[in-house]
Amino acid sequence: MRKKVLVLGGNFGGLTAALSVKQALDGDVDVTVVSASDRFLFNPSLIWIPFGKRSATDITFPLEPTFDAHGIEFVHAAATEIAPLSRRVNTTAGTFGYDYLVVATGYRNDMATVPGMRDTDGVHTITTLPDAVEAGEGWRRFLEDPGPVVVAAAQGTGCFGAAYEFLFNAAYQLRKAGLKGRVPLTYVTAEPFLGHFGIGGLPGGERLLKLFCRKEGIQVITGAALAEAAPGRLLLADGDKLDHAYSVIIPPFRGQDVVASTPGLADEKGFVPVRDTYQSIAHPTIYAVGIAAAVTVPWTAAVAVGVPKTGFPTEVQARIAAANIAARIRGERQVRHRSFGDIPAVCIMDAGNNGVMILADRMLPPRRLGLLIPGPQAHAAKIAFEKYFLWKARKGLVRLP
Repeated sequence: MRKKVLVLGGNFGGLTAALSVKQALDGDVDVTVVSASDRFLFNPSLIWIPFGKRSATDITFPLEPTFDAHGIEFVHAAATEIAPLSRRVNTTAGTFGYDYLVVATGYRNDMATVPGMRDTDGVHTITTLPDAVEAGEGWRRFLEDPGPVVVAAAQGTGCFGAAYEFLFNAAYQLRKAGLKGRVPLTYVTAEPFLGHFGIGGLPGGERLLKLFCRKEGIQVITGAALAEAAPGRLLLADGDKLDHAYSVIIPPFRGQDVVASTPGLADEKGFVPVRDTYQSIAHPTIYAVGIAAAVTVPWTAAVAVGVPKTGFPTEVQARIAAANIAARIRGERQVRHRSFGDIPAVCIMDAGNNGVMILADRMLPPRRLGLLIPGPQAHAAKIAFEKYFLWKARKGLVRLP
């Protein structure tokens, strides 16, 4: 009998895993993707939405035609229950059985980390498409009545790249609007030092980012936790207060409810503990990739700092999981192994009309190589990569780099 592979989620991890396992077995497998969203979203470009540099249609495409073209069933529905023992998943569109399950359900914002963040006027985040659109509406209101701007990476977050990109894009937009020097711009971060990035930092990173911030007139507060968001004011855990007319906070992430509520599957944050094959430790027929997979933070700090789970490592994990599922279906041993920390770090940090290319041989230390390459070519490279990746993903060409 043909084996059934069920994939939950259709973005970076889900799309790559589904197509990779289908191609690895030359189509001799039934693959179904269940996704709460019917569109692929290129998350790295969300930082441009608030400034009107991108719209939703620029950075999304419909998933069903892509999967249909490759013989994969697509179901636009939300998973409501995972039953590992009976190998079934209940969804809003019915129940689906599986031989192997890939959990690529991504994240939800942990808004409770900063009381008041969810419903305080002038306080936004940009980590989902609706959030970024709302932050854009707030930015346009801000331009009509400017005041202090605060960008914050909250305690426990790992998505520092988005915080830095929004910070420097905001500085660029303030300069274009003739507001540089007229309104204070502050960066508050849980990082113990600038350029930690949730990966322990890279050589020269702190010095480079200090230069960026000095050039843009950005006040920096490191090693800080947010205690509360209130209208016109952010309260820090040490008692300091920051006035703001507009602020963007990057919260920590949690796993989706359907994963978190499955007994024995997830950790306290709702992420799935996995082996270096991306196979669930608790349930051998379940794999988890991307943000859905748990990663151990290899350090302690006075203020909690998470680890970034970005698109590049997500793709790597999805390919590894797919290769191992395909091997098991063929009756072979799992042959692909790579822990999260061993995956190379490849990232482009945009800064409006400038930026930094970040490269390292390993995501987490110890490393042999780590480079930060600043310059306007980084901005051009991010635009080019966005176009390339959306083309590649829409066509289902997941074997391309």
